[in-house]
Amino acid sequence: MATFKLLCASGANPATVLPATLIATSVNEARPNPVVEIVYETVPTLPSGDVVEFTGASGQPAVGIEAVVKELRVTFPFLTGKDKAKEELWLSRINEYTPLDFKALEAPLQRLDSYLVLRSFLVGYTLSAPDIAIWGAIRGNRVAVAAVRKGTLIHLTRWFRFLEELCSWTAAAVDDINAAAKAKKAARSKAGASYDIALLNTDKGVMTRFPPEPSGYLHIGHAKAALLNDYFAHEKYNGTMLLRFDDTNPSKEKEEYHDAILEDLALMGIKPDKVSYSSDYFQLLHDYCIQMIKDGNAYADDTDKETMAHERMHGIPSKRRDASVEDNLKHFEEMKSGSEEGQKWCIRAKISPDDKNKAMRDPVIYRCQQIPHPRTGTTWKVYPTYDFTCPILDSVEGISHALRTIEYRDRNPQYEWMLNALKLRNVQIWDFARMNFVRTLLSKRKLTKLVDSGAVWGWDDPRFPTIRGIRRRGMTIPALREFILKQGPSRNIINLDWTIFWSTNKKHIDPVSARHTAILKEGLVKATVKGAPAPYVEDRPKHNKNPEVGTKKVAFSDSIILEQEDAKSFKQDEEITLMAWGNAYVRKIEKSGDVVTHLELELHLEGDVKKTDKKVTWLSTEAQQLVPVELVGFDHLLTKDSLQEEDNFEDFLNPKTEWREDALADGNVASLKQGEIIQFERKTYYRCDRPFADDGKPAVFFEIPTGKTAK
Repeated sequence: MATFKLLCASGANPATVLPATLIATSVNEARPNPVVEIVYETVPTLPSGDVVEFTGASGQPAVGIEAVVKELRVTFPFLTGKDKAKEELWLSRINEYTPLDFKALEAPLQRLDSYLVLRSFLVGYTLSAPDIAIWGAIRGNRVAVAAVRKGTLIHLTRWFRFLEELCSWTAAAVDDINAAAKAKKAARSKAGASYDIALLNTDKGVMTRFPPEPSGYLHIGHAKAALLNDYFAHEKYNGTMLLRFDDTNPSKEKEEYHDAILEDLALMGIKPDKVSYSSDYFQLLHDYCIQMIKDGNAYADDTDKETMAHERMHGIPSKRRDASVEDNLKHFEEMKSGSEEGQKWCIRAKISPDDKNKAMRDPVIYRCQQIPHPRTGTTWKVYPTYDFTCPILDSVEGISHALRTIEYRDRNPQYEWMLNALKLRNVQIWDFARMNFVRTLLSKRKLTKLVDSGAVWGWDDPRFPTIRGIRRRGMTIPALREFILKQGPSRNIINLDWTIFWSTNKKHIDPVSARHTAILKEGLVKATVKGAPAPYVEDRPKHNKNPEVGTKKVAFSDSIILEQEDAKSFKQDEEITLMAWGNAYVRKIEKSGDVVTHLELELHLEGDVKKTDKKVTWLSTEAQQLVPVELVGFDHLLTKDSLQEEDNFEDFLNPKTEWREDALADGNVASLKQGEIIQFERKTYYRCDRPFADDGKPAVFFEIPTGKTAK
């Protein structure tokens, strides 16, 4: 047995030594008895990604990617083709694809794209070492693989994906090595949820998928689907997870949404093992549609939308249902041309006109659209529907278990029918309850309408149930993961209350949130403190129970401000506690009607703070620069807990969903950054949405619900 030994720097991505690993893996896959042993070690002193040693047939160690590949060709001669000179030329170019600088990569990638215009392989007509080696160099370079997966280098992308599909072991090799380089996260708490569901054949491997449509931002319902697929693939079983963009409807899709989905998944700690696009398979899906028509399992239909909906509802067969195969193919060709006539037609699966399950009543599987596609441009004028695309690609891409929300349950028989009609491998489906919340919209169509109408600020509006919205409101990613994973893959449909959601978050933010002080401007009361020393500043802990949060500057003087509500509650000569300072007597209260205008306090630091009924926040107006802040609170967008099917959601929109208060905060607040979460004493927790700047505009803080009130 040959020993293949890889050494690279601590923290380095071992995928940079991928080419040789792939070839070694291919040998293991090709023969029942392994002939290669792969040993991976981490050495802190080595340059990132260096291959140090490979001992093959020659018995001599090979150093560097090129030398290792050449040594492997000696060890395994069947990887060598007829044109050795051309293979040597390509192998000598491997290092062109390893830089992490796109400018350095751009020219080599473009040259490779041009070279592959009329080729399926780099050398000759079969797979050879250069294909695997250069594919591996690109796959192991995050900058290069990102450039390829954008799809602008059409021929390179085709070759890259073709090789990945042709040699399924290639991606597995990368994943195995990368997995060895990082520690698995501790299993998430799942109290109250059971993950022992009836998934079949898990011993044969588990591959799940999350197939979002890039037509909007991910919301909390999508988060559950993504996290559960991630959990079953990576934690429950040692499997893989595919992220597939269902980009089959160019009229709704934007690159903005695509990028946002990738970012939101990364923020949630979800790292798919593979990324694909339905548009990668447009030709394949087209061919399967042709097959369906020729087999008598699909037909062309020009019935108008309203009539078709009526016929499907009442089980009436279309007048086009029994058209000949020739006519159906002719109309499909017309659709593909995008002509005026072609735009009138669609292709429907020929399942049943009157099945009790309405999802089985001849669903549309192909439609004609003139809008250019973000990735394929104007190449196609026909696009497959999700119901046609999903089962086919699940089968073709190797998905073993399709985990999806229960709303698809009626379409499960349709899913299975498509696979059976095309004689494709079956996929096990497990449906789980979607996550519904009271007084919350999760329909992408309705959320889009609110964005387009200006009813909200955008997809990241803190009143929105999008991942970005709830994060902007102050939800932390660890709390989000914990909450969702606690729900588990149950099929029980319930309407969750947001209080449980936000109370989970409070457990995460309370121990680490710095404490600060803010005094509302409206009715602000100035007070003079007798017995106070000259103005001075002290270092105090930001969190009394967690010194690791750090310290802050607290100013003291005889001139302070308090809130009107507190001042109104004071009585003459009453002893109160000035929080973080000590006790004081209320010696004088000046009023204008019912409004307190000024106070005179007498410091009494010897007093027992445990014996006072009133403990109030305050701020010194000296020895610090007070920071103007705006405190923003939010309410639900809807006034009704659960909308019924017949309800028009616009009739239940809450007329007032935000309120703002101006305040002055302690000087430490000036240094807070966007996204930081704090607690203003005796108020609640806030997330800094806009930091304080020199332009005079106040810092903006969004109130974070704590679960005590239904906000």
